[in-house]
Amino acid sequence: MEQVDVLIIGAGAAGLFCGSRAARRGRNVRVIDHSKKPAEKIRISGGGRCNFTNLETEASRFLSQNPHFAKSALARYTPWDFCDLMAAHNLTWHEKTLGQLFCDQKSGAVIQMLLDELETAGGHLSLETEVRGNIRAEDGFQIETSAGPIHCESLVIATGGLSIPKIGATSFAYDLAARFGHEIVPTRPALVPMTFTDHYHDAFSALSGVSIPVEAYAENGPGFVENLLFTHRGLSGPSVLQVSSYWHEREAVTFDLMPGQDPLNWLKVAKETAPKQTLAQLFATLYPTRFADYFVGELGHDRAARLAALSNKDLDLIAQTLHAWTLRPAGTEGWRTAEVTAGGVATDALSSRTMESKLQPGLYFIGECVDVTGWLGGYNFQWAWASAAAAAEAV
Repeated sequence: MEQVDVLIIGAGAAGLFCGSRAARRGRNVRVIDHSKKPAEKIRISGGGRCNFTNLETEASRFLSQNPHFAKSALARYTPWDFCDLMAAHNLTWHEKTLGQLFCDQKSGAVIQMLLDELETAGGHLSLETEVRGNIRAEDGFQIETSAGPIHCESLVIATGGLSIPKIGATSFAYDLAARFGHEIVPTRPALVPMTFTDHYHDAFSALSGVSIPVEAYAENGPGFVENLLFTHRGLSGPSVLQVSSYWHEREAVTFDLMPGQDPLNWLKVAKETAPKQTLAQLFATLYPTRFADYFVGELGHDRAARLAALSNKDLDLIAQTLHAWTLRPAGTEGWRTAEVTAGGVATDALSSRTMESKLQPGLYFIGECVDVTGWLGGYNFQWAWASAAAAAEAV
């Protein structure tokens, strides 16, 4: 039986990073994963450009049943700490928007950096290695794997959530946590496009590829001022991905189509200064023509109707819809395209400082499998780095 100090199950962002930092403390570390390749989520992040962190990271930009849980780890390992590591490997980056940092050398370079860090620190990686049977807690932990049995003092679970099953996502972390008595906050796809049925499905499909700036809201979440993208299945784009994390089945989502502006005043000025202009022509000064034409019909007006023919009541109703266009999605595209998993291992039985289980000493949960879900834009990677660093100091 192989004896190690620390066994980490999961060779993604959190697992590899935890492994290298624990090994640098002199711990004998092995990281195992059932996949053929490590860190597939890093590889596909940002279309391969790897949005590895966000400079605006703070606990308020993460969803959790305990909104304070993430504060400790995030405060002790910051975005600039990871930037320092990147710089030490001669990797560079640029800021896109809203604090999002992307690696100039693409995602493969970030993966290689993590692998190099693990190897240099003396940690070991075993891919295509599956856990077989139950994990036993006996003077540490005994794990049966396809490569043979392993005994460890500390066991770190970094297997992620349920999102994007084609790259190997499983329920392993939740199943194991439940066996050791942990509550699992119900999981759901997050940062995921929304789908529609009936006439909206056909209308949005016809608008596929059109993008407009909006402020989007779910019923119980903050507003996000980003683009809305129409697709063959419904709605996507950064604004929709953001609100999807707060959305629950059968709830509505609302879009302000003129964020930061007064639509009623805009309409009144347009009617006064260009009364012969049609509503479609007016909308086309703000939006792509395809959407402008569609939205006139959505409002129940004729495309040929001139502004002069609109009553004050008409203007009021149009302004209200521009300010709060409310739709009820049929659902989301689900785990297939979800970037992350909302919910997961409940934080009440985890130490916020070390990520260790309060129910089973020596057992740790880090990264996406924990009930901490970040906004779009590098926040979830920063949680991976921060939670991994917290556990690495304790294992």
